[in-house]
Amino acid sequence: MTGTLILVRHGQSEWNLKNLFTGWRNPNLTEQGESEARATGRALKAKGIVPDLYYTSALRRAQHTLDLMLEEMGIDNVTIIRHTALNERDYGDLAGLNKDDARARWGEEQVLIWRRSFDVPPPGGESLKDTAARTLPYYQSEILPQLKAGKTILIAAHGNSLRALVMAIEGLTPDEILKREIATGQPTVYRIGADGTLAGKVEI
Repeated sequence: MTGTLILVRHGQSEWNLKNLFTGWRNPNLTEQGESEARATGRALKAKGIVPDLYYTSALRRAQHTLDLMLEEMGIDNVTIIRHTALNERDYGDLAGLNKDDARARWGEEQVLIWRRSFDVPPPGGESLKDTAARTLPYYQSEILPQLKAGKTILIAAHGNSLRALVMAIEGLTPDEILKREIATGQPTVYRIGADGTLAGKVEI
């Protein structure tokens, strides 16, 4: 028996478009982001995927993405579990700043370290290691048991909270996960075995 885990990063947000650090700030989707979410919903429907459980973060860009996907899949009247453990990485003092302005203020090398190191957080914020420290326990306690039982689970979340999950599921090193790009609106689908380990990937 294998479970199915579908990970979807939210569609393009208004702040993605403006090149701003977002983190726990709460912009909504752009028209492109809405289109990305709908396209993923149609793709999952075409594969005949019908999730048993739905998870998302406490941030509306992820929630809106999930709502649009469900609309395209023809699924309604379901319980959606929203939790801050699945929120994006908290960018602290960088949140709301244009990435070019941040480079001008702190220097390109320092901003690159904050963005692309595993365990160096920006001022007042979280590193990817910190993000994993809140995301993975939630996954292991709430989601993984359902996958082991053969359930199909859809998670709509964020680039870095999903990176934390991908790192654990695929057994990647900190260097490997930092090189992994997770595109807006694009699904990653895993088969998870009864022992909780990766049993394969599904192309969508």
